[in-house]
Amino acid sequence: MARYFNMYPIDPHDRAIGQVVQLVRDGGLIAYPTDSCFALGCQLGNSDGLNRIREIRDLDKHHYTMVCRDLAQLGQFVHLSNAAFRLINASTPGRYTFILPTTKEVPRRLLRPKM
Repeated sequence: MARYFNMYPIDPHDRAIGQVVQLVRDGGLIAYPTDSCFALGCQLGNSDGLNRIREIRDLDKHHYTMVCRDLAQLGQFVHLSNAAFRLINASTPGRYTFILPTTKEVPRRLLRPKM
């Protein structure tokens, strides 16, 4: 069942954010706006969610975008040189996508999530 949540950029409602977080934690998918279109998202490690995204997008293989909560979390999932870190730090927040080489942590967590 689809649900729509209207999120306000200034002073968003904590209750609505909590409902979306719970939906994702329970295995749901979300569609969220980006600078160019809407993206589909699920919790990292949700293999059913990843399969549903592939099915919705009608793709056999799919490159995924990871959304990190902050720059500190980035080092866990990507190889980041000092120069790249400085560039990202100077450019965020902003409407950018950074394509970076991943660590071995990403495929492991996408394919075999910890229980």
